[in-house]
Amino acid sequence: MAALDVIVGTVVTLRARAARHYLHWVLLLVTAAGSAVKELDVFPPTYFSNSKTFLNVYFVKAAWGWTLLLLTPFLLLSNSSSGRSMSFLIQRLLSLVVATAIWYICTSTFLYIEGVTGSCFESRALGAINQEFTSMNGCKRAGFHWHGYDISGHSFILAYASLFIAEETEPMASLEMASLPARRRTLLQLLYVALHLMLLVWVWMFTCTSVYFHDPSHKLLGTACGLLGWYLTYRVWYLKPLSPGLPPQLRLKAQED
Repeated sequence: MAALDVIVGTVVTLRARAARHYLHWVLLLVTAAGSAVKELDVFPPTYFSNSKTFLNVYFVKAAWGWTLLLLTPFLLLSNSSSGRSMSFLIQRLLSLVVATAIWYICTSTFLYIEGVTGSCFESRALGAINQEFTSMNGCKRAGFHWHGYDISGHSFILAYASLFIAEETEPMASLEMASLPARRRTLLQLLYVALHLMLLVWVWMFTCTSVYFHDPSHKLLGTACGLLGWYLTYRVWYLKPLSPGLPPQLRLKAQED
């Protein structure tokens, strides 16, 4: 497991240098710059300008599910390994419930806005309006194209999931790994590496979304919603007593500040 120790140590070091505090600024810069690039039509079509790519179809469209699939066992192992009480573990797991509620409310709101602001068109060319269908679901089921104000769900979920992973994996740098049973330690390290590989995929696909898809306001609003959901929880509410609270090491830092 020496190789795994080296990989985890490298990821921890890179995180320290990259400073998770700047990730939200990076995401804002990427969506602004990417939107400008798309409007200027600088880049030619590539593999990633196709919405049917493997990553987009099998990962991005289920981004929240993949995030929870890896982050849930990581939270269980890392927080139970820190010697905390069961109530603390439950409290930390509530952060998953809160994050999922934010994801659901935002994505449902985006769909509602698209539905009430749109019309049913015969084709993507937006020529003739089909007056027969007045709902988005009915229009799409009939094989037509619904066009409304489409806030970018991809920009939202990829930004929010990236920030969520960055926050919840931060305490790994201070976790006493040597005292853990070998199997738990290995599983925790594998989850940590997998989560950061996923984080890289989310940031890359967020960049591709910014460069190739949606109107600028759609992407900026989607990104802003993701950043707002993260900020109101990890920078405001989670600092309060009646909340799921911050991860262990971040809670200590917040108390020191």
